[in-house]
Amino acid sequence: MTENGPDQAPAGAPVSAKPGRRWIFVLIAAAVIAIGAYRFWSPDGGTAAGDAPQGAGSAAAPHGAPGAPGAARPVPVVAEPARSGDIRVYLDGLGAVTPLASVTVRSRVDGELMAVHFKEGQMVKAGDLLAEIDPRPFQVQLVQAQGQLARDEALLANAQVDLQRYRKLWAEDSIPKQQLDTQEALVRQYAAAIQTDRGQVDAAKLQLTYSRIIAPVSGRLGLRLVDAGNMVHATDTGGLVTITQIRPISVVFSVPEDDLPNLRARMHGGEPPEVEAFDRDGSRRLATGTLLTIDNSIDPTTGTVKVKAEFPNEDDALFPNQFVNARLLLDVRRGATLVPGVAVRRGTQGPFVFVVTPKQTAQARPVHVGVTEGSDTSIDDGVQPGEVVVTDGADSLRDGSPVAPKTPGRASTEQGKS
Repeated sequence: MTENGPDQAPAGAPVSAKPGRRWIFVLIAAAVIAIGAYRFWSPDGGTAAGDAPQGAGSAAAPHGAPGAPGAARPVPVVAEPARSGDIRVYLDGLGAVTPLASVTVRSRVDGELMAVHFKEGQMVKAGDLLAEIDPRPFQVQLVQAQGQLARDEALLANAQVDLQRYRKLWAEDSIPKQQLDTQEALVRQYAAAIQTDRGQVDAAKLQLTYSRIIAPVSGRLGLRLVDAGNMVHATDTGGLVTITQIRPISVVFSVPEDDLPNLRARMHGGEPPEVEAFDRDGSRRLATGTLLTIDNSIDPTTGTVKVKAEFPNEDDALFPNQFVNARLLLDVRRGATLVPGVAVRRGTQGPFVFVVTPKQTAQARPVHVGVTEGSDTSIDDGVQPGEVVVTDGADSLRDGSPVAPKTPGRASTEQGKS
């Protein structure tokens, strides 16, 4: 039998737990209690705002009703009701302003440029006098042609008188038939010469007319390329000045080939679609016109087709070769369900909105988004007119979260007071 040492417990006595191990058990129990309390009191038991909804009412509702003991505090949000209205469907494209006509004015005769009657940048109309070439050489040619014509007319008149005399003499058997035939041929020869002379007169008059250079089309003049005093020729490639027609003016831009059937149907409907031209940033509308025509082929490299729109451009807002953003009105959808675009959110399973239920809770509802015009977005399926959707404050929401909705006007007023 052995004796127990001073530090050894008697045999058969119960062994107590060490103090360090006891504290570990206490900490584990406290953590379990804290987790359970968090799950019990937390209102976020449903789908997160950044996740796609699983369907209306799929997640558990928050513990307790709003206002009841232990209920979660409502999340303040800004909400607006969905409404029924019309929304326009547009086709956007990048384009360039193209004048309907751009003409380089050239001389049609050779001569000295005597006078220039236009100013650079001036607006002119078709038929306005632009410049004059020395007309004296052409006046001399006209006088010569007219003199030749008068001479041949006199010869023809004398030949016709002789022909009448020869016919009488041949009828009396006083001259041979050959002499009569020769006189008839001479009359025809003079008649043909007169036709040639008249052509020469007309050509001289035309050359004289060409010495006055007039505007072939209406438009805006460019920079003067030749000064008075220079010799100009009909073969000159540079010309005198360029005229660009800017009233009306056109814009050429491209649209996707998938929209071509709807666009052609709209063109065949009678009234041409409306087209708006915006500046490079797309922030300022420059002009409004109508669609003029569609190109006859599709560009296979880009999958687009070119279209041309015409604009009156009375205020000269569009400038040739200017880059613009074109927007074509393809259709107007009547009676669509409209919500503010900021109400539509994107999740892993597609777009959705938070709808405020009659119980003042947020319901994450999947939607099918239509088209967007300005700040409005049409909803094809998922929301009905009159239902209230959250437009601000949705980042703090989950499916089933209690909310305290406010209208946009009321929310801005309260922010101003604070």
